[in-house]
Amino acid sequence: MSANSALHIAVLGGDGIGPEVMVPALEVLRKIEATTDLKFRFTDAPAGANHYKATGKSMPESTIRLCEEADAILLGACGLPSVRYPDNTEIAPQIELRMIFDLYAGVRPARLIPGVPSSIVGADRKGIDLVVIRESTEGLFASMGKGVVTNTEARETMVITRRTSERLFEFSFRLAERRKARGRADGGLTCVDKANVFKAFAFFREIFDETAKRHPNVKADHHYIDAIAAALVQRPWDFDVMVTENMFGDILSDLTAGLIGGMGMAPSADIGDRRAVFQPCHGTAPDIMGQGKANPTAMILSVAMMLDWLADKHGLESAAEAGERIARAVDRVYADGIKPFEFGGRNGTADIAKAVLTAL
Repeated sequence: MSANSALHIAVLGGDGIGPEVMVPALEVLRKIEATTDLKFRFTDAPAGANHYKATGKSMPESTIRLCEEADAILLGACGLPSVRYPDNTEIAPQIELRMIFDLYAGVRPARLIPGVPSSIVGADRKGIDLVVIRESTEGLFASMGKGVVTNTEARETMVITRRTSERLFEFSFRLAERRKARGRADGGLTCVDKANVFKAFAFFREIFDETAKRHPNVKADHHYIDAIAAALVQRPWDFDVMVTENMFGDILSDLTAGLIGGMGMAPSADIGDRRAVFQPCHGTAPDIMGQGKANPTAMILSVAMMLDWLADKHGLESAAEAGERIARAVDRVYADGIKPFEFGGRNGTADIAKAVLTAL
């Protein structure tokens, strides 16, 4: 792809505050477009609980085809507590996209931005800058829709495969290497499991150790899930990249988001060999929908992650630089005193978006 080609972005606004945080994210990309050689083409598509309520499907085939053809996928947030499948589970096209496109690496960065309050004493001095990599297609989530329930018991099955684990660990070691090259001197990769109890996790750890031998320049170690949960709320600055099973990663990524100010500050990506979805970690927050209170920071930082991924995929140095510019602009805005509603402030969606655009 040449630098002058338009990058095609599938835009799935979703439900609740999803469309509200998507608007400033696209404004940021238009600002990048106006100040670089990058060009974007956006195509909107339906997905989520409201679409299911109207049609009986979480997303139409046309949305899936669009996502297949696009260079990257931006997703606002999907699902509403009041709209559920007949088995009482929520509408979750974000999970379905992971399965459809084999997006096995769920990347959940947690970086404490200057000026953002943390629940951890000393974090403002020592800093928090880590990444949880969550396997996103199997583990306990492989049982989604397949569990067995009777009058007396319910059973779900966890699946760990060698093929997915090998790709997941290779991805994780490469990310740790990139972070080390960018200045994380003490960078390393931690495998998080429960190998002392479950054979599946012993298998998971065995594959991790095999992969570690091919990456001797990365410090590799292990932690049990319960031990690392305790360590993260005591000394999160000691960790760099962590890789784990799907359900454990689901829990740990919310925990680490809580360390850096909450879900409104936490971006994410689900990445496969060919495609990737970028979305904020937060949900649809129907309680504040339409009030202008939604914090768009996580969505904007997800755009920065998308640009970094596109840079690596297409060899576009300008995209990587643009992603860094966005992150620096967000840092500047919070250092200058912007304060979203969830921090007790009065700055809503429009205020934060305007400040970031100005900083850019």
